[in-house]
Amino acid sequence: MTLQELYTLIGGDYNRAVQIMKMDRLIGRYIQKFPNSGVNEALQAAGESMDPVRLFESAHAMKGVCANMGLVKLADMVSALTEEFRAGNARRMSDEEVRAVIADVDALYRRTVEGIRQYESTL
Repeated sequence: MTLQELYTLIGGDYNRAVQIMKMDRLIGRYIQKFPNSGVNEALQAAGESMDPVRLFESAHAMKGVCANMGLVKLADMVSALTEEFRAGNARRMSDEEVRAVIADVDALYRRTVEGIRQYESTL
């Protein structure tokens, strides 16, 4: 499997990743580190506590990592959480809606990791 095929499989934007990282070697290195980055685990823990500061920080961190790697669907999903908990913004979602978004992020994250594992098995 090529990196381009991986990005198609996981719903990423390979061209965006190339714009940011410039080289396949770097993209390949960082995409393989993504499953161990801890960003999803931090978001899930923040969702358990519903601590607004932790939710903002973990969503913001995940959004940045995903955006830089061209994982646009994940970045877009956590962007909504980032804005929901940004200081000064009024809450628009109920706690249940926030938990639902976090569950959706977790499901997409797991599918992404599964795709990355498939890619790694072809190296």
